[in-house]
Amino acid sequence: MTLPTTGPFKVCFVIGTRPEAIKVWSLVVELKRRADFDVQVVLSGQHRELLRQAVGLLGLPVTLDLDVMQPAQSLERLTATLVERVSEALAQLRPDAVIVQGDTTTVFVGALAAFYAQIPVGHLEAGLRSGDVRHPFPEEMNRRLTSALADWHFTPTQTARQTLLAEGVPAERIWVTGNTGIDALRLMHANLDRYPGDPRLAAVLACPAGRLLAVTVHRRENQPFMRRIAEAFARVLELHRDIRIVFPVHFSPAVRAAFTPVLGDQPRCHLLEPVDYADFVRLLARSHLVLTDSGGVQEEAPHLGKPVLVLRRTTERPEAVSAGVARLVGDEPDAIVAAVTELLTDAEAYRRMARRISPYGDGYASPRIADILTHSIRKRGRS
Repeated sequence: MTLPTTGPFKVCFVIGTRPEAIKVWSLVVELKRRADFDVQVVLSGQHRELLRQAVGLLGLPVTLDLDVMQPAQSLERLTATLVERVSEALAQLRPDAVIVQGDTTTVFVGALAAFYAQIPVGHLEAGLRSGDVRHPFPEEMNRRLTSALADWHFTPTQTARQTLLAEGVPAERIWVTGNTGIDALRLMHANLDRYPGDPRLAAVLACPAGRLLAVTVHRRENQPFMRRIAEAFARVLELHRDIRIVFPVHFSPAVRAAFTPVLGDQPRCHLLEPVDYADFVRLLARSHLVLTDSGGVQEEAPHLGKPVLVLRRTTERPEAVSAGVARLVGDEPDAIVAAVTELLTDAEAYRRMARRISPYGDGYASPRIADILTHSIRKRGRS
């Protein structure tokens, strides 16, 4: 494939979910300030409301919105629709490179459609692996397939780089840059005053009573276990009368059906509508402890010095666990209650986990990636 030798280099970001929008934000800003690049952003709409919320907050420049999501859409139908719509978008926009971020179905299909069109692909957050193709589902397989299609692999850590090398990816196509999600967190945390807060969350955060536990649960593979996770949270509230849970509840009907009946009447459990990224950073910064099945939150919380209990059986982000600032506790209620209780009652155990470290980067991944792309363009242009 031949890259252009004259004119700006057209880079097309294909994104479908709120975490992807957040994690490409800093790189979009970085590339737009450089004369070498013409930036395009294509939304698949895989997460409709939450994606548009993030795009609006962050001011991402949207070139096309494919709006593919339909009620109760299967993975098979979503994948088929994405292949058709993303391929049409690439044919219309004719980018010189496609950038995808993470592990969603949009990421895999974005890379696949670019491969079919013989457009080089850059993969942000490359090389993450849980070791089990069904956990998380379908994300673990999505990221493995994307690795087979990518030309530029931008890994957050040396562990991720070693994984790709072991899978046969050439060393000259892998760069350890850090995670752009930490760039986004650094920028947002430093500029929160620029973003108005939701009064509902502000009222919760302003209350001085009780330690706050920030909670997010949404992953597809956890759906069979959400009711018992909810019951574990109810037991924690009963055992520890000095805590409050703040839980922005995902729009997914399955999530709401599991948690609202159990926790909706709990006076110290605040079930909120999904908050925007600025407010979520405010919540993390104010929290005493974080319980989550999110991948991105496993990266963000340690950067802010917040212990993380991971409500999953596997994680593709082992660095925080190895560093002792995250703990994999799974979905069993007794294990969840015991882990929370230890951190609420054992000051030394809490202190060991509440260390502000950043296993996933220093917050300056985007300039590194922009430099790599610039060098690659100029090198290929001379060949």
